[in-house]
Amino acid sequence: MDADVLLSVGMPQARHLEDLLKAAGFVTELRSGDQDDPIPGLMQLRDVHGNQVDLLIGLKGMEPHALERAIEVPFQGSALNFIGREDFVAMKVFAGGPMDLIDAARVISAGGADMDLELVRRLAKRYGRDASSALERILAE
Repeated sequence: MDADVLLSVGMPQARHLEDLLKAAGFVTELRSGDQDDPIPGLMQLRDVHGNQVDLLIGLKGMEPHALERAIEVPFQGSALNFIGREDFVAMKVFAGGPMDLIDAARVISAGGADMDLELVRRLAKRYGRDASSALERILAE
C-alpha cells in the first residue's frame, strides 16, 4: 500500500519523470523541499488501486557509500537496488517521525545478530545528534 523510494536525481529529472508517470496513468504530486529540508523534493505516486509510493528526490547528508552497500534484487527482468538494512535504519532515525522510528525498531529486531550495529551507530551519528540519540533509545528498548 505504501512504500518509499530514494532517487538519485535532481528536480529537472524528477519533473521529466513525473510527466512520464502521468502519461502512464499514475496520479502524481511533485513538491520541492525548503532549504532546511533534508529531502530536496518528494513525488507522491498513486495508482487506481490506492497504492502509493513516495519518491524521495535525494537526501541531504546521505552517507556517500550507502549506494555501494545496496542490495540488487531482480524484478521483472530488471534489477532494483535496495538500500542495506543499516543504511535504512540510519535514514529512518534521521527522518525521526513516529512511524519512521517504529520501522527502524522493527528492522533492528528482525536483523538479529546479523545486523552491524557499529555501522548503524556510525551512520546515525553522521546524520546528527538527534538521529544518534533516537537510535540509542531504540537499542536500549
